[in-house]
Amino acid sequence: MAEHHNSSKSKPPHVLLFPFPSQGHINPLIQFAKRLLSKGVKTTLVTTIYTSKTSPSSNTSIPIEPISDGFDEGGYLSADSSEAYVQKFREVGSKSLADLIKKLESEGNPIDAIVYDSFMVWALDVATQFGINGGCFFTQACTVYNIYYHVHKGLLSIPPVENVSLPGLPQLQPWDMPSFVQDPGLYPGWAHGVFNQFSNIHLARWVFSTTFYKLEEQVIDWMRKMWALKAIGPTIPSMYLDKRLEDDYDYGMSLFKPNHIECMKWLNDKPKGSVVYVSFGSGGKLEREQMEEIAWGLNESDTNFLWVVRETEKEKLPKGYVASKGLVVTWCRQVEVLAHESIGCFVTHCGFNSTLETLSLGVPVVGMPQWTDQPTNAKCLEEIWGVGVQVKPDEKGIVTRENLVSCIKEIMEGERGVVARRNATKWRDLAIQAVGEGGSSDKDIDEFVSQLKT
Repeated sequence: MAEHHNSSKSKPPHVLLFPFPSQGHINPLIQFAKRLLSKGVKTTLVTTIYTSKTSPSSNTSIPIEPISDGFDEGGYLSADSSEAYVQKFREVGSKSLADLIKKLESEGNPIDAIVYDSFMVWALDVATQFGINGGCFFTQACTVYNIYYHVHKGLLSIPPVENVSLPGLPQLQPWDMPSFVQDPGLYPGWAHGVFNQFSNIHLARWVFSTTFYKLEEQVIDWMRKMWALKAIGPTIPSMYLDKRLEDDYDYGMSLFKPNHIECMKWLNDKPKGSVVYVSFGSGGKLEREQMEEIAWGLNESDTNFLWVVRETEKEKLPKGYVASKGLVVTWCRQVEVLAHESIGCFVTHCGFNSTLETLSLGVPVVGMPQWTDQPTNAKCLEEIWGVGVQVKPDEKGIVTRENLVSCIKEIMEGERGVVARRNATKWRDLAIQAVGEGGSSDKDIDEFVSQLKT
């Protein structure tokens, strides 16, 4: 580390946190920033100019510094392709991140460490240029990075044609793999990015993960033989876990405007454990036929349901659709919804943030994965962590209304649901222990803070 970074011992260490500019990547790094702040570390969140100026909700106490990704007016959606976005972000972002470091330095706010999203390996190159230590941040399950690492090293052929055995994991079927492994040709830009995350990881001083130790114990032990891995999660608002960060009920930065009052009012009128909550995350895009099957399936389930259908997806709903016993909203504060006593089940795409939230709040699931890491998370939720069932698609890749109804009833009314709720409660308790004082995640954060100060 360059000498001037610690020239004034009276100043708290200063960490830049740099997520990829999407909701699922921003949230965990904001929560990590809050934990660091509570331990006396100055934190600054770096995001893109477009993300900063288009977020309808931002009430985080973390200072935000915007930099250019080369798409200041339209963001990712204005790029010609994912490959074009990633390449331009690397070119423009490298320069604008360097400019930000110089600016902060000139203002008397030098940087002691940069914690960057593992997808943006170039951020470590920039940090190294300035003599700043870098920390790589995993936003998905260590199980998934285990798979990607083996592909990166040429130890796992893609697409896999038979069952796969990897360190610390049960045997995986080809369909349990992330979509980039099942069919890398579908999303070549993203596939290259996820496999390339390990290209310079040996130069990072730290590797952080949003998971917690007990959740992925064997995989974490294996990874720690290679890297200084710190499991610092679950990275969800503290008031739903250990409650040590006062008034931390929300992530604090949302790219979507939630229908919060409407959701809470509706949930408050419903009996305990009676509502099926349905959401496919901030980036899920379903086929029109799939949306119709879900819509009619939820009606036929004859249960109360709260369904998040983003504004861009609403036109796929059946014409004239009326939710018989449900409420359809464009966005909600998911953690607050999952924590509500009326929620009995979560029909989820199995993104890792949603996975951590449902485990941390003890809510059983019906897994309906779509792409990226979600098939692997769904496998873990059903077979390893035992908190739900995975609804199987038909030969066309569509989950039929009959299959959906069957799985919902299994969790809401059947013996499988009793077991899932019991296991979900166990994981909730372990999640709280991990971030509580002296817990595994708390210790890992403390160790990082002590290393910053030396």
